[in-house]
Amino acid sequence: MASQPCDGCGDSVTIGGGIANIWTFNHEPTGGLELELADGSEHFLCYDCIDRLPDDREVTAADVNSL
Repeated sequence: MASQPCDGCGDSVTIGGGIANIWTFNHEPTGGLELELADGSEHFLCYDCIDRLPDDREVTAADVNSL
C-alpha cells in the first residue's frame, strides 16, 4: 500500500488501489485528496485537514499552511 504525507498535518495517508495492491486482498481506501486551490497551488490533504479548511471563502495555500 502506498502512502503520501498530508500537506496540512504531515501524517502519512494511505493511497488505495494501484499496482501495490494487485496481489493482495487489502482494499483500504485512500485517506485524502489532491486539491487545486483558488491561488493555483496544489496540495494533498487528509480528510481531517480538508474538514478544517474554511467554508465561507476560497481556500488558498495560506489556509493549508495554517493547519
